[in-house]
Amino acid sequence: MSECGRRLIVVSNRLPEPGAAGGGGLVTALEPVLRAYRGLWIGLDGGHTQRWIPPPAQVGYRLLPLALRERDVELYYHGLANRTLWPLCHSLLGRTEIRRDFWAAYQRVNRKFAGCLLGEAGPGDLVWVHDYHLMLVPAMLRERGFSGPVGFFLHIPFPPWELFRVLPWREALLEGLLGADVVAFQTRAYWESFLESVRRLLGCPVEGAEIHWRGRQVRVRWAPISIDTAYFEGLAGSAQTRQRVRRLRAGLNGYRVVLGVDRLDYTKGIPERLAAVELLLERHPEYHQRLAFIQVAVPSRTGLRHYRLLKRQIERMVGRINGRFCEGSWTPVRYLYRALPQEVLAAYYALADVALVTPLRDGMNLVAKEYVACRPEGGGGVLVLSEFAGAAEELEGALRVNPHDVCGVAEALHQALSLGAAEQERRVGAMKRHLRARDVRRWAAALLAELEAQRPRRRPVEEAPLKLGGQALEQVVPLG
Repeated sequence: MSECGRRLIVVSNRLPEPGAAGGGGLVTALEPVLRAYRGLWIGLDGGHTQRWIPPPAQVGYRLLPLALRERDVELYYHGLANRTLWPLCHSLLGRTEIRRDFWAAYQRVNRKFAGCLLGEAGPGDLVWVHDYHLMLVPAMLRERGFSGPVGFFLHIPFPPWELFRVLPWREALLEGLLGADVVAFQTRAYWESFLESVRRLLGCPVEGAEIHWRGRQVRVRWAPISIDTAYFEGLAGSAQTRQRVRRLRAGLNGYRVVLGVDRLDYTKGIPERLAAVELLLERHPEYHQRLAFIQVAVPSRTGLRHYRLLKRQIERMVGRINGRFCEGSWTPVRYLYRALPQEVLAAYYALADVALVTPLRDGMNLVAKEYVACRPEGGGGVLVLSEFAGAAEELEGALRVNPHDVCGVAEALHQALSLGAAEQERRVGAMKRHLRARDVRRWAAALLAELEAQRPRRRPVEEAPLKLGGQALEQVVPLG
């Protein structure tokens, strides 16, 4: 417990790696307030039954691991979460699997999270639940009598209501989210889709950004998550990164560099991107022996068949493109199938003349923001960004493309490589200013302020307001 008798309790599918450099935007944003109020983070242990959990005295807050039976991991995580909700929310209906055993496991696991929460949370605690794995938890808390403030943030897209209605459990999922006091989404479009789903599928009255549900008012917001901008700028500007950039550049013989960085996932549009690079080389032979496309693909969900097939497809495409265009020592596509440390990625961001970020659909896409933050002052750079990434609503200096239009992406890539230095700097400068003004700490503060506002207006004298960055959450202006 904190000195004022209440805490922030964060709930997510997996526990974070606390204190790790570049350990993720959510961890960066929430660690300060979790430390200040000796908070609690609940999540799965990631299957590492021997994982060492640091004591609260070391990290400043408590980590509470949950363990699941292997069968529940298969049906809940690999099943409903990633073979049903993940493709559906990314508007890929053809990949969506509807199975009742998936749903039964999803209910069981959500009930386990809710039970753990109820055993830990006091009436004064703030509870913040994250992402599509745990959409039933807010309502389960209410059903079992929890009356404190509950927030929910969806990190992935929320689909149009016509797609969401495909789910046999659509009403239960919506009702699960409406157990929260504040439900937030990455973009206005996802926010609108959720409100429309509530209207049409639950017949529930909606007034502006508020939903009247079972005698309660639920606030619905959109708030695009961001990055720790200062961290990435500092990382990119370090002597170690500059030295690494020089070594990378020396190994590339002065080629222009186009960079893609993604988890290996079918939503990221990597095959379509490779097809665009191939078309660029076909239509613009002036780039032969002058251009290197580097694709970093981070292994993901390797146990699922779709992901194994995608890996083989990408490898075949890389081999074909290199076989078709390779000349002497020049290999146009360099494919890195591995996770890179954040400091190495920062060097690639600083090196690349163009970042090609073309997901078919993405909740936000922080790679786009990391690339911009890592660009050296006066060094320009061009971001080619899918219009279907949440980041496209914010980063107006990007060249926006339809990732399904291979010809359009190829021509945008040619435009990016031809853009003058002054125009590059104007675009990058505007995006950098945006990221500095709206970094991940501001995102967290704004949403926690919304949640804090759900408390009764009359607070006991001894109960001090939660703060983030020295500022009371009530004083933070909400994002939208």
